[in-house]
Amino acid sequence: MTSGPLGPLDPGPAPSTAGRLAETALGREQQLELHRWLRLNRLVEDRLTNLYRQGKVVGGLYSSRGQEAISVGSAYALGPHDVIGPLIRNLGALLVRGVAPREVFTQYMARGTSPTGGKDCNLHFGDLGRGLVSPISMLGALVPVMAGVAFAARYEKKDYVALTYIGDGGTSTGDFHEGMNLAAVLEVPLVVIAEHNGYAYSTPTSRQMKIRDLAQRAAAYGIPARIVDGNDVLAVYEATRRAVAAARGGAGPQMIEVKTFRMKGHAEHDDAGYVPRELLEAWRARDPIERFERHLTATGLATAAELEAATAEIQRALDVEVDAALAAPMPPPERAAEGVYEPGPEAPR
Repeated sequence: MTSGPLGPLDPGPAPSTAGRLAETALGREQQLELHRWLRLNRLVEDRLTNLYRQGKVVGGLYSSRGQEAISVGSAYALGPHDVIGPLIRNLGALLVRGVAPREVFTQYMARGTSPTGGKDCNLHFGDLGRGLVSPISMLGALVPVMAGVAFAARYEKKDYVALTYIGDGGTSTGDFHEGMNLAAVLEVPLVVIAEHNGYAYSTPTSRQMKIRDLAQRAAAYGIPARIVDGNDVLAVYEATRRAVAAARGGAGPQMIEVKTFRMKGHAEHDDAGYVPRELLEAWRARDPIERFERHLTATGLATAAELEAATAEIQRALDVEVDAALAAPMPPPERAAEGVYEPGPEAPR
């Protein structure tokens, strides 16, 4: 097990000494592509926040602000045939895997053209054609599901890896432990990314577990684990790339603990008043997108003007996507039961 930055309740060294990102073999175009996904992730969520405050989002809105590097970096490391099981804060992973912003907007607004036809909201949808397994609201429950997906890969002798995510609070659930144990015993090609973000809703991690690192839980099952800076997209990418290669090569399940911090409350309705202001400020200085942009300019991979132009281009594209989603129709009443019940046998003639 390797060690990484200090845990989220101890922000560690000052931001000025924690600015250097991990080394990577990714070239300029790939790193600029990572930047585009990071910015798209945040800007889509910014638009959703505006829609939520206008009363146009149906239900809750869950943000990944401050954690975009985890979803983007991990999904970018997957092969085209690998299967991913994101949670509702892993918007970046869906975008990297081909989900269009318009699909996300219509889904949150329960439009008839959304991936679920208006029957569910937020990111509760999947698409096996794009290697996406739908999230499960009961946290931890997706781990055994993805262990099953990984087992299918081994059973069918297919060369794909399954990857899913879990938060620190979710690692305390029974489903997480059963799924991890099953994956370890069956030695399936599964990668689990554990997001150590300091709070399970409003409960500090220190009040729900005695261990400092989530990686210790993987050790209990004989699963290799590594700890990385979750606010460094290159570190997440490289750790995931190695874990995926190990799982694909027959080394069994792998776990990556990413140290990070959620910069908003549990959902948009939660003002996170239980989080100490100084803790938020310490992590705000480690914003993953700003850190990556400083890296790109410091290494000469891009100029500030080029990054601003890329962001402006995304904003223009999102103007079109939001307008199209707002113009999309609500689902007609007669479709309410479609896709809900299994068709019964035909009546005898």
